[in-house]
Amino acid sequence: MPKNLNYNYAFVFYDVNEKRVNRVFKVCKKYFKHHQKSIFRGNITPANLIKLRADLKKEINPNEDFISIIKFMSEASFEEETLGKNYKDSEALIL
Repeated sequence: MPKNLNYNYAFVFYDVNEKRVNRVFKVCKKYFKHHQKSIFRGNITPANLIKLRADLKKEINPNEDFISIIKFMSEASFEEETLGKNYKDSEALIL
């Protein structure tokens, strides 16, 4: 698959050192809706995806921290199944 695709929806998962959790949370909150604990998701422009990546790189220690960005062409390009408690503040997604 070519690398120059325009992704318009993404999930961000992170596991970072406790000292940096709040800073990473604030960066993600600028771009996405908070979904659950250390998970964010939502629509994003290709330009903002580049900015998000740069902002996150400034906040983490790459030797200790882990961030995963899962990119999709649109929010309609995946299916979600949720088991267990659905938090009230999470973004509801109906496909």
